[in-house]
Amino acid sequence: MNRLATIASIMLALATPSLDYFHYDRAIPSAPPSGQACVVLDPQLFSRAAPGLADLRLYRDGADAAYAIHLAAPAPGGEKQIAPLNLGKRAGQTVFDAAMPADRYSDVQLAVTAQNFIAAVTVSGSQAETGAAETRLGVFTIFDLTRQKLGRSTVLHLPDSDFRYLHFRIAGPIEPETITGISVERLPTSPPRYITVAESAQSNRQGRTSVFEFNVPAHVPVDRIEFAPGAEPVNFTRDVSVSVLPIVDHPPNDSEPVATSGLGGNLLRVRSVQEGRRIEEQRLTIDASGSALDSAAKWKVIVDNGDDPPLHFDSVRLEMIERDLCFDAVAGSYALYYGDPALSAPSYDYARLFAFDPHAARLTLAPEQQNAAYRPRPDARPFTERHPALLWVALVVVVAVLGAIALRSARTTSQPTA
Repeated sequence: MNRLATIASIMLALATPSLDYFHYDRAIPSAPPSGQACVVLDPQLFSRAAPGLADLRLYRDGADAAYAIHLAAPAPGGEKQIAPLNLGKRAGQTVFDAAMPADRYSDVQLAVTAQNFIAAVTVSGSQAETGAAETRLGVFTIFDLTRQKLGRSTVLHLPDSDFRYLHFRIAGPIEPETITGISVERLPTSPPRYITVAESAQSNRQGRTSVFEFNVPAHVPVDRIEFAPGAEPVNFTRDVSVSVLPIVDHPPNDSEPVATSGLGGNLLRVRSVQEGRRIEEQRLTIDASGSALDSAAKWKVIVDNGDDPPLHFDSVRLEMIERDLCFDAVAGSYALYYGDPALSAPSYDYARLFAFDPHAARLTLAPEQQNAAYRPRPDARPFTERHPALLWVALVVVVAVLGAIALRSARTTSQPTA
């Protein structure tokens, strides 16, 4: 039992953070003497650290310090589906109400089964379903211009609102039975911040498609793809698909699985006046859901032009949501260390109880440098795994010895007796 305890303590020591075992370090200059402080983690750090930043450690004056990772995009409360109330017709217009969630909201999407239409939606809000004063929120255009190859949008870009009830009047060829509900997402408490992972304005023409290629280092998350189209054409709609392939250091073969992202979406920009109604709508981003591979990857963003001329883009960017490392500062010298794959992710009470302070001091990491004290971890593998050739040598020796013994026994047995 004592021997097992000794072995366990040795293994624990081998997996314990030590400044000597980190490949890289980055100083945090100008840390305040007190209060919460946060430093932005850039793509280079993700590419050098272990997956999920498991080996990232914060040190103050050479001692391990607790921290929390803050995502600079508060998670929304999720999409909420809402059934229409009092759906019907009044004065030739489709009307209905909707009971809204208690949180603040902005964009609302109507679920409309109708096709090939342009309609104006007048929206007002109140704190009670009936009998309360209503506040007019605006008139919004919804459309389905599929015949004109200009896509479809039924999103109402409301101002930031918290009315418990919304009231809708739709002028246009929309019948009550084509309204199946609305969906709404809770507004985040602050807008997300993004960091560019890779950017390009150069595309390759492949048939009817324009292909943008990017090399993304291992472990670097990509949360969205943002497109910046040129001024012309004013109106367009394009389907986009994305493939993500691992970059390997040997020729590919048919037996290797090919990783594809399954990502894609539609780009849309419409600025037009049709049937006397002003239409302004654009969708220029595609969600990538924090996609990351354990190896470097080649991203291909493929824009399908159909039979139209290719779009010109001022830039196409792969972006990650900003991740901040936050800690409660005290006087001292701070630095981040990483590049020790033997470590597992730390577990701090500070992280479990963390509350982000929007007024936290914003710090910047110094450039990355090789850890001057670095030395490899001791090899914790069993002796036979570290020296597999010796196992075969020992096996050959044993076989030779057994063979010699067998041969000697055979000769002794075959000698005639006197």
